[in-house]
Amino acid sequence: MKIGILTGGGDCSGLNPAIRGAVFRALDYGDECVGIVEGWQGLLSCETEPLDLVRVDEIIDRGGTILGTSRTNPFKDTTLVQQTITNIAALGLDAVIAIGGDDTLGVATKLAALGVKVVGVPKTMDNDLSGTDFTFGFDTAVNVALDASRRLKDTALSHRRIIVLEVMGRHAGWVALYTGIGSGADYTLIPEVPVDWDVMVRQVMTAYKRKKYAFIVVSEGVEVTTQASVEKLDDFGHMLLQNRGVGPEVARILEEKTGVSTRSATIGHIQRGGSPTLFDRILGSRVGVKAVEMVHDGDFGKMAALRGTEVIAIPLTEAVGKLKTVPQEWVDLLKVFSK
Repeated sequence: MKIGILTGGGDCSGLNPAIRGAVFRALDYGDECVGIVEGWQGLLSCETEPLDLVRVDEIIDRGGTILGTSRTNPFKDTTLVQQTITNIAALGLDAVIAIGGDDTLGVATKLAALGVKVVGVPKTMDNDLSGTDFTFGFDTAVNVALDASRRLKDTALSHRRIIVLEVMGRHAGWVALYTGIGSGADYTLIPEVPVDWDVMVRQVMTAYKRKKYAFIVVSEGVEVTTQASVEKLDDFGHMLLQNRGVGPEVARILEEKTGVSTRSATIGHIQRGGSPTLFDRILGSRVGVKAVEMVHDGDFGKMAALRGTEVIAIPLTEAVGKLKTVPQEWVDLLKVFSK
């Protein structure tokens, strides 16, 4: 078989292990793998590259994606949809493996409904994709945030300050939640819970008086003010969140309310890159392998999902359209560590 592989949406660590896993498994079947460059855009422009053992053998420890990525949405225009389907046939592809998050897999779901033989591989550093327990990219992102947390806490204590760390997370607070608990943060703000400034200030000052510093983690998607943010939108209608400045705004308000010198740090895209953790290397490799097996099993319109310790095929419709946000039991656990 001739299998096309693409990576779409935001990059994250684990994409290259997933590509590698797919190619390695395809070799067992005698398949030919073709890399589709820059996500769905590559199918519109027919830009591809061969994926053989030499190309992928040494990429397991590399961040990002060797295929490049984009936020192109062919379903913005019906002519682009037909062009995508036509080009899949013109390239002689027997199947397409789409590696991405909610948007990329949303396109895959719609194409599958039109008869395209497509299999999904879930990825997102936000860990907000439904249908799977974890997505690769998340573990690496949180470990980067944990490293930043330790460094910021050191300087916060040295200068007797409050420091706010802003991490990624548009609608779901998984990165902030895990960073907050894992770093021993004194307070953590996530998009799922409205900001209660009175409670927050009281807790922050309690910690500050006890330790001579305080450390706060905030997700970039938290609504800090009542003033609506105006940002550019991508092809899928999402705000790009380039100029919201949630961390600096939280720091400004905290300093105003507490009278304590407060600083902020935003690690932003540093969380996306870098060598993947062991967890993300293994998970990426496993779902890549599973995707090729699904192609040969005829499990189209499905994705490779981690359920417990097993990787199984589930319908793409279970994954897209509804984000996996932080549930109440995790919010309750977070409150335990605010003392």
